[in-house]
Amino acid sequence: MTIAVYSRGIDQLQLEDVKTFFQELNAYGLSYTVFRPFFEEIRMDVGLDAQTRVFEQTADLSWDVECIVSLGGDGTLLDTVALIMDKPIAIMGINFGRLGFLSSIGRDNLRLAIKSLALRTYVTEQRTLVHLDADMPLFGDKPFGLNEFAIHKRDTASMLKIHTYINGEFLNVYWADGLVVATPTGSTGYSLSCGGPIVFPDSGNFVITPVAPHHLNMRSLVVNDNSIISFDIESRSEDIICALDSRKEIVTTNVSLAVKRESFTIALVRLSENNFLHTLQTKLIWGLDRRN
Repeated sequence: MTIAVYSRGIDQLQLEDVKTFFQELNAYGLSYTVFRPFFEEIRMDVGLDAQTRVFEQTADLSWDVECIVSLGGDGTLLDTVALIMDKPIAIMGINFGRLGFLSSIGRDNLRLAIKSLALRTYVTEQRTLVHLDADMPLFGDKPFGLNEFAIHKRDTASMLKIHTYINGEFLNVYWADGLVVATPTGSTGYSLSCGGPIVFPDSGNFVITPVAPHHLNMRSLVVNDNSIISFDIESRSEDIICALDSRKEIVTTNVSLAVKRESFTIALVRLSENNFLHTLQTKLIWGLDRRN
């Protein structure tokens, strides 16, 4: 098995854990390739061989790479999704960031994570993505996101009027700062912070959630992810923001936008004892009552 290793970079205080990570890979005889900027950052401190295999882009990830390990927080893992695109490479997120909702494996389980890769005892979960179609080139060859698609007003611009349609049929005009279309995975992200519901990763839905709506009766809506959701946008500003996960584009308001389920899925790796309910309980601290 060959492992790819991706990171945006790490804090100096985390170097010992990164050393341990590569020592474990070597101990189990796992071959690996490292994202070049990260390799150049840590090579001397971690003691990696100068001949270590590196990669910089999707095309560099060859057929023998079975899993890519994301060392960082959830933003790093979202980078990893855009990096591998539709390649059949599973993603393991080891949390070197803060909350780590997607990067659900803590650094204290680092050795166990490498062991599970070596012995192939890990579990994968297929996650759907959202795909964006537009009448102009947006997001290059990566018009997809794991968490959400979002429309948002710029800076101090006034609220938007977002005419929204499902399969060509009028749904609503959202008077709001923006609108989020979240996947089930993204239902615990931006959509949740705007009052949206949590849905299970395998539920096959999109969640449409307005951002700071003007009308108090505007609520989130859950629709089947076989739907095509399209938008016409009005604004007093010439431009708006379109975002796919942590990537964004500035576009004019006359752009035509529509989202649907992406044609491929990605596989997230988890250790066998962790599941979605466990993540909810630990990350959202459900069931914890400090009075007892």
